[in-house]
Amino acid sequence: MGFDGVFGRDGVGHQQRLSVPDAEQVEGLLGGLPGQRHGGGGDGGGLQGVHGYLPDRQVLATIVEKWAALVVSALADGPRRHGELLKTIRGASQKMLTQTLRKLERDGLLTRTVTPSVPVRVDYELTPLGRTLVPVLMALKTWSETHIEEVMAARDAFEAPDR
Repeated sequence: MGFDGVFGRDGVGHQQRLSVPDAEQVEGLLGGLPGQRHGGGGDGGGLQGVHGYLPDRQVLATIVEKWAALVVSALADGPRRHGELLKTIRGASQKMLTQTLRKLERDGLLTRTVTPSVPVRVDYELTPLGRTLVPVLMALKTWSETHIEEVMAARDAFEAPDR
């Protein structure tokens, strides 16, 4: 059920890695969207997040971070150890993987289970909430694969010297 990275095909059929926005870029994009406050009547009240960000935007920013989608995908088939995740998610450093796992655990999308042994065993597994992301990510992957030629053609046209 998982998928291997975010890849597309260029116009010649060669596989290439696509750019994935980081959380800061996503927050910048989302900052200009309507609906900056939730649940308010005419009193201007509502749910306001930490540092002025709405909670839903914070969650979206975490989910679309460069490595988060790959971690969720890697865990779609069941629990894995940190080392297994490092092997599965090529290109992720140990530090980046650890930071991503902590964010996903903080948001209730995965659990971290420590089993006392020598050496200590630590397993990561999607929570029921985290599992709800798998079909969403699969749909996004399917959309990307379906429309990659159009996206690549648009990029080529945008970057054409006679533009």
